[in-house]
Amino acid sequence: MFELLKEGFIKTFIRDNRYKVFVEGFKNTMIITIVAAIIGIMIGVFVSFVHTLADNERDKHSRTFGSKVLIALDKICNAYVAVMRGTPLAIQLMIMTFIIMGGFPNKVIVCCIAFGVNSGAYVSEVIRGGIASVDKGQTEAGRALGLTQIGTLRLIVLPQAIKNILPALCNEAIAVLKETSIVGLVSVVDLTRAGDLIRSRTMSPYFTLISVAIVYFILVFGLSKAVKRLELRMAQSDRY
Repeated sequence: MFELLKEGFIKTFIRDNRYKVFVEGFKNTMIITIVAAIIGIMIGVFVSFVHTLADNERDKHSRTFGSKVLIALDKICNAYVAVMRGTPLAIQLMIMTFIIMGGFPNKVIVCCIAFGVNSGAYVSEVIRGGIASVDKGQTEAGRALGLTQIGTLRLIVLPQAIKNILPALCNEAIAVLKETSIVGLVSVVDLTRAGDLIRSRTMSPYFTLISVAIVYFILVFGLSKAVKRLELRMAQSDRY
């Protein structure tokens, strides 16, 4: 048994410096995940703010030019969310790669943008729910202190909402990490694609695929543990 494991390790990682393929795949996976998560959060915050502010304008039955622009922007954001949630990510990735950014030399950047834009739609709904969970009295208190609507959302409501939606944001980050396994469709070498390339050379799928699965598991497990620890820290701070 030990000899079989040793031979599998040598064939998969050592022979012909095949470990370099895994290193490149791991690097690309982490770059796409981190950059896409950042883009997704930025888009999600913007879209959720637009939704919230537009709802406030509708409640006040405001007819000003600014409110009309905000409501129109909200409709655009709603269409964006509907399209991102209603079409497969693989199709969005290929459209971004071969149509919208066709000919762009760095496909890793294209993947970052495609995954970030997709993630932003889901993050926006998560943040929107978090904002709705914060007591309205907090918003009224912010306005009473002289803050604008955006200032109240940014400085008072959003920090409280983050505590409520942290697990959901963690799940979205994990989903992005695992979804990067499809970037091989556009010829980007990630962990999954690296394992597939090595498998085609060794003609032995077991050690290669199990090794890739273990790396994904360690990454997801580590991220979950980090977020759990952050939640505990936040819970402790709330007691004081």
